[in-house]
Amino acid sequence: MATRRLRNYVNGGWIEVQTDEWIEVENPATGKVIAQAPLSTAEDVGRAVEAAAAAFPGWSRTPVSRRVQYLFRLLELLRRDEACIARTLVEEMGKSVPDAEAEMKRAVENLEIACAMPVLQQGDKLVDAAAEIDGEVLRVPLGVFGLIAPFNFPAMVPFWFFPYAIAAGNTYVVKPSELVPCTMQRVTELIDEAGLPPGVFNLVNGDRRAGEALVEHPLVKGVSFVGSSAAARKVAEGCARTGKRYQAMGGAKNHLVVMPDAKIEHVIRNMITSCYGCAGQRCMAASAIVCVGDATYRQVCEQLLAASREVIVADPLDPKVAGEAMVLGPVISAKAQRFIHEMIEVGIEEGATLALDGRRVVVPGREGGHYIGPTIFTDVRPGMRIHTTEIFGPVVVILQANDLDEAIGIINDGAYGNGASIYTQSGYYARRFKLEARVGMVGINVGIPAPVAALPFGGMKASQLSDIKAQGRSVVRFFTDERIVTERYWPEG
Repeated sequence: MATRRLRNYVNGGWIEVQTDEWIEVENPATGKVIAQAPLSTAEDVGRAVEAAAAAFPGWSRTPVSRRVQYLFRLLELLRRDEACIARTLVEEMGKSVPDAEAEMKRAVENLEIACAMPVLQQGDKLVDAAAEIDGEVLRVPLGVFGLIAPFNFPAMVPFWFFPYAIAAGNTYVVKPSELVPCTMQRVTELIDEAGLPPGVFNLVNGDRRAGEALVEHPLVKGVSFVGSSAAARKVAEGCARTGKRYQAMGGAKNHLVVMPDAKIEHVIRNMITSCYGCAGQRCMAASAIVCVGDATYRQVCEQLLAASREVIVADPLDPKVAGEAMVLGPVISAKAQRFIHEMIEVGIEEGATLALDGRRVVVPGREGGHYIGPTIFTDVRPGMRIHTTEIFGPVVVILQANDLDEAIGIINDGAYGNGASIYTQSGYYARRFKLEARVGMVGINVGIPAPVAALPFGGMKASQLSDIKAQGRSVVRFFTDERIVTERYWPEG
């Protein structure tokens, strides 16, 4: 059976890319190739950008009430095919079916919020700013925007951006990760079915070179990026050099702080999902646990180890685990698996105790998959490489602090500032934590403090190299410019 070859979507039509360079898309649970994606050239990216630029004048003049009608149609189609897209997502990314279904729900939520653009895009007016003069602020679209998307949330992350951009009157180009291009291919089929005018939305497959071409293109007004902090910095620098707006969202090392008064039985159950969901491959995954006090440290180590040994490691599409709420699937690639193995060796060399080693896990019948079981290091000191490095896998480090001040200091001394949570019954501890922990997203007795779609999503420090966050009302500021009008009229005659 021939392997499916993916296409670009440009100017309202599907394009067979003329190239000799293709990347094989594999199912990380089995290692089998499921599709081939073209590595588009700068010229391919240019054609998509030019189509978007040509579509912008007419689209930007389309009343916002009409623009969002296309999103309402897409919303119906997305709900119709939600389960099918979730399965595609599982097949190419490897996360569990419940995780994929939750991702699709968040994509739908963002689309629902973007449909409220007639309200979100409203400006302000000051009557009698001066004698017989009124002042007005209009939120106007800018032109072509682009997204360089990550592999770990191939459905949700694009919906953080493109629905808001096009609802606000801009046109758009998405470059999905070359590791997981099939999900956005399915979504784009629905966008085509929704009937958006040609050029308003475009899809270009490719690797780093296509992303760089998007950053460099003179007709692109702004770029959103989600990925590693090193790559985010390069995107930020490239956009700054070429005069573009940018949202450069980078890596994370998220901490969970456990206070002595925490409800440990609930905490452990919450940690399992936070640490091992999506095989630890999400920017909100917890990978460092800070226990306050000796007794708390011993209790968490003992109970988390016991609970981690019970986690099911399997192919998420195996019917035998279909009813399980928590399944730890594969990491995205053999390269990612090797890096995680290397970091486990680093932790051993640094003197941490490898209390649970997930490197030898075997999933029968899936020997070609890229699996790593739950892995836990204890006796970890702040500043160890396994503590400061974003490993992006099911590897957890457990540290100890004497008090809340020390725990907050451990978080604030780190390079990343995406998210952090505290487990406590004390309002005093919780209030101090949410005010003093230098992270963008804070959880109180919540292991994954990812906000709902109506609220902004984003971190601080090396986790976000821009000041406008994703999704919700916040992102509308990125996709519009404030045009300030000062006006007066003299009487006629």
